[in-house]
Amino acid sequence: MSLLEKIAFEIREHGPIPFSRYMELCLYEAEAGFYSRNLERFGKAGDFYTSSDIHALFGRLLARQFEEMWRVLGQPGRIEVLELGPGRGLFARDVLDWSGKKFPAFYEALHYSLTERSEALQRKLATNLSRQLEAGKASLLPVPPGSGLLERALPRDTPIILFANEFFDALPFEILGEKGKLFVDFRDGELVECWKQPTQHELELLDQYGVAPEPGERLEVSPIAQQFMLEIGNTIEHGLALVIDYGYTREEQLARRHRGTLMTFRQHAASASPYEAPGEQDITAHVNFTALSKAAERGAMQVQPLITQSQFLLGIGETNQFADAFEECAVPQERAKVALQLKHLITPAGMGESFQVMLASKGVNPAAVANLSGLSFGRERLML
Repeated sequence: MSLLEKIAFEIREHGPIPFSRYMELCLYEAEAGFYSRNLERFGKAGDFYTSSDIHALFGRLLARQFEEMWRVLGQPGRIEVLELGPGRGLFARDVLDWSGKKFPAFYEALHYSLTERSEALQRKLATNLSRQLEAGKASLLPVPPGSGLLERALPRDTPIILFANEFFDALPFEILGEKGKLFVDFRDGELVECWKQPTQHELELLDQYGVAPEPGERLEVSPIAQQFMLEIGNTIEHGLALVIDYGYTREEQLARRHRGTLMTFRQHAASASPYEAPGEQDITAHVNFTALSKAAERGAMQVQPLITQSQFLLGIGETNQFADAFEECAVPQERAKVALQLKHLITPAGMGESFQVMLASKGVNPAAVANLSGLSFGRERLML
């Protein structure tokens, strides 16, 4: 049975489904969902790039920042880095390899945990991180149960750095418009749209953190993202949460930017139609960082001001002039290639300005967190 047939069957059994449920089936259905099928989704041969597909530099820079976070946490004898939605594990491998080479004390304390929903990607993780998994430096964890707490490999009172790169944009969301809340129906052999009354909670999220849709507009609302961020706050007792994603603030929406950001990606081609090829294309939308930061605060976390990926990576790299990038370049041609890859990560024409960085903490001196190199580009750091 094809994914379209499965969607049609569910609609016949239960009636029209919310867009979030349609997206859930398209991306995560056990056999035919986009992330469930055993196909290459990342890099040149796949459907889209992530920062880790560009160069190992991204993982190396974050390894440097994680080591600094470990020092801010008091250099504990054990620390867990928990990555949500790690894909193929390239980032995790880069962080572990570079930490072992450059930061031996941090590496000795480090345990790297990964939570991945897709069974196909779990198999890729097991292959790409086989050495680290066998050595006990990494763990594959069960999918979060939705019970209010994430699974962890180490005891809950162990300091933690939670990392989510391009994770929240792939969580199912609702679409609201002037007609109400979008539902998906199946009639005469085709997927069609219909509208129903939103829940009070969905209307409140839009009212508090977004803008009211104007005639013809469709705006995304993600209660699931809110709940997941709150769950992160409940999970962390002593540590930090680092979220990197493309997104916006409510102020930007009020300025008439980022109003309706649903996109699909298939073989690096973008489209705004989510119905053309169910299960064969990624479905995503920009992250509402105003809503996400408020959810973190409800989880008793202290949230730092939002910055761009460009500012974040430049802050990490400026102290040693990006030696992490060029250290292994043996000839000028290699250095030039790496320089282009670095440019893609930090310039507005690449990922630098479209990706935002949110850092939240709990049980940590806020002044010390604000003084991290990744948050300090363009300003003097304090001597603590």
